[in-house]
Amino acid sequence: MPHLNKLRTAVPGGSGGDTAERSLPRLRTALTLFFALDGFLFAGWVVRIPAIKEQTGSSPSDLGLALLGVSAGAVVTMTLTGRLCRRFGSHPVTVTAAVLLSLSIALPALTHSALSLGLVLLVFGTAYGGINVAMNSAAVDLVAALRRPVMPSFHAAFSLGGMLGAGLGGLVAGGLSPTAHLLGLTVAGLLLTAAAGPVLLRHPCPVPPESLPAEESEGRRRPAGGRLDRRARGLVTVFGVIALCTAYGEGAMADWGALHLEQDLDAHPGVAAAGYALFALAMTAGRLSGTALLQRLGQTRTLVAGGTTAATGMLLGALAPTVWLALLGFAVTGLGLANIFPVAVARAGALAGPAGVAAASTLGYGGMLLGPPAIGFLADWFSLPVALTTVALLAGGAAVIGYAARNAAPGR
Repeated sequence: MPHLNKLRTAVPGGSGGDTAERSLPRLRTALTLFFALDGFLFAGWVVRIPAIKEQTGSSPSDLGLALLGVSAGAVVTMTLTGRLCRRFGSHPVTVTAAVLLSLSIALPALTHSALSLGLVLLVFGTAYGGINVAMNSAAVDLVAALRRPVMPSFHAAFSLGGMLGAGLGGLVAGGLSPTAHLLGLTVAGLLLTAAAGPVLLRHPCPVPPESLPAEESEGRRRPAGGRLDRRARGLVTVFGVIALCTAYGEGAMADWGALHLEQDLDAHPGVAAAGYALFALAMTAGRLSGTALLQRLGQTRTLVAGGTTAATGMLLGALAPTVWLALLGFAVTGLGLANIFPVAVARAGALAGPAGVAAASTLGYGGMLLGPPAIGFLADWFSLPVALTTVALLAGGAAVIGYAARNAAPGR
């Protein structure tokens, strides 16, 4: 059976190899822009949630139920996008999902009830889940073709896009209505898609060269017919669990970090708000240096070092007696968590292609959904500082799992 969405001439030395080699930097730039667009649009929506809540007259519980539309749409779509990528190719699916994401982000501003908000957020979540699986699948193929571990750089672009979207949203929130702001995001998203999309559509995903190192190529040797054996499925699940452990911490920090600083350590509201910003900035810096770290340490050592660092940082952040020590702990946690999710998704994709990316992403984002409510229940039963130590526990668990899989998976 022919390989769908593969550029056969991408093997160096083959017919047309020079053309394929020249296309790789353009593909990397285009994919980087889509990762940044994803973070930018999502953050732009998040900062307008309070205004949308007021516009729809939703109670906190009604809003919480409506927001589940994003999660439900994303998780369901992630399980299906892998099949779409195998059928049509990850590049066309990425572009299509980007168009849908750009259009759907304007819909919440047009709603006037919690029910209608929840319904349009299902559409938004569908596009969000689809683009995350598709662009990560495309990135896995490109990383293999480049023969450099550049996956963290794509996730750094997502983080930078998120920071830009949140910052810009904060600046315009006082002067622009939600409708004007979100429609502006729609225009920006469609313009960027129109600029970067043709690059993906003109250049199919490259075939990884036969000369790839074992850690890049072993996952491509799949059983005939594309079906994964039990060992491959088990390894994909392992890396999905590692992604879950990391995303749990990201979700917990986003929803509970500022409250911990203000409630438990009597921090000024401005300082408390800066806690998550510091965490996000440290995570972005960690991802920007992720390629160099992977080249120096390899995948397993990066997973183990990241999990151990994040566990240490979160223990400090949760149990420190002063605000400044807690902020230091948050920054160390961000550095530690930065590259675990990208590495886990990349390994799952190398083992099983788009289906592996879909499985690992679904588990990972499930962890992001699980984190905030789990922390809330544990805070009620014990205390918020104790509840936040579960972030350290799962980060340590990711390190242990990554080390345990060192012989089962290539790339030690």
